[in-house]
Amino acid sequence: MNADTPSSSSPSSLPVVVIGGGPAGLMAAQVISDAGLPVHLYDAMPSIGRKFLLAGKGGLNLTHSEGADTFAGRYGARRETIAGLLQDMDATAVCAWAQGLGIETFVGSSGRVFPKDMKAAPLLRAWLQRLRNPNSGVGVQFHMRHRWTGWSQDTGTLQFDTPQGPVQVQAAAVVLALGGGSWARLGSNGAWVPLLAARGVAVAPLLPANCGFDVKGGWSEHFSSRFAGQAFKTVKIAVKTSQGVEFVRKGEFVATTTGVEGSLVYAASSLLRDDIIRTGSATFHLDLLPDMSPEKVLADVRHPRGTRSLSSHLKSRLNIDGIKAAILYELVSKEAMADPAQLAAAIKAVPITLTATRPIDEAISTAGGVLFEALTPGLMLESVPGVFCAGEMLDWEAPTGGYLLQACFASGKRAGQGVAEYLQAK
Repeated sequence: MNADTPSSSSPSSLPVVVIGGGPAGLMAAQVISDAGLPVHLYDAMPSIGRKFLLAGKGGLNLTHSEGADTFAGRYGARRETIAGLLQDMDATAVCAWAQGLGIETFVGSSGRVFPKDMKAAPLLRAWLQRLRNPNSGVGVQFHMRHRWTGWSQDTGTLQFDTPQGPVQVQAAAVVLALGGGSWARLGSNGAWVPLLAARGVAVAPLLPANCGFDVKGGWSEHFSSRFAGQAFKTVKIAVKTSQGVEFVRKGEFVATTTGVEGSLVYAASSLLRDDIIRTGSATFHLDLLPDMSPEKVLADVRHPRGTRSLSSHLKSRLNIDGIKAAILYELVSKEAMADPAQLAAAIKAVPITLTATRPIDEAISTAGGVLFEALTPGLMLESVPGVFCAGEMLDWEAPTGGYLLQACFASGKRAGQGVAEYLQAK
């Protein structure tokens, strides 16, 4: 059996081991190495930050510029906990950190914060360079293609599978930053859940977040074949859950072959998902003309159309055609389509019923994970002293918009600080 660090090493000479090369793991490694402690980072993939790079494919959204109170509110039930982490590293600190790597940022029209070149790769390259060759502190050593498989029963050392065979590693302390359960091909597969559960760690089940959904009964073949992949633009959705929680927002989303996905759906996904879990289905109402009053819609629907077809009438009077017209014919009965009052009501509130989330591996992120109640304020596992957790493997969720990366950065920093304080106390 191979060993990356000698089994005879004394505790004082052992490195801190960080497992996971995403933003949380890298931030923890930076904080620990800056404290002068040797850090070895292990990752199952051939290269670092694969999901981070994918997140930046359409423009790397690092954080958001909105006020602290509104920002913290994006984390729902974990608002207070994440607000505490953000005190260590908030949006301003993330921008300053990027600036320190030579990456300028800007605030977009939506309030989101991006690197000026919108790309993830330059930032990641600069970050890795800093970690390997810091101006002060100790350089981080990277070990790729090392998949963590738990602890050995006899010695309690860390175990990894590698292309060369199994490896055992001793550590002064460990930071687990293994991600959630989405995008398994990029390294986040949730395989750590049973490993921690076996050590008595309380873990909430992983669930898809910022995810798509399947509609009840599926789309018709006509709708699916013609409109899958097309966007509903300038629309509004309204959700009222079985618990009485209301959500209303304007934006856009996309029809898929089996249902819906996209930014507007993602924003409401936690409410929709939880209602499906509770009751078996969830419904949102789609306003096809959010900038037009119900009275104006009804007046235009009632306007005499002469010999024109209903489709032509809707297009000429209300500019409803394409996928917007198609969803009416898909979900509204013939009788309702023929009645101006019912048709006008449908245009302002088409009910779309969902019965399942898309598989967790298709989700942008996941909910669930290690409960904060199982952790110290420094994010160390109460039941496994010396082992810290950070990032998406913790039990929190947030919408897209910079909130996901922000919490990963902040929790990585807190875990890194926790390690330094833990080892100093020892």
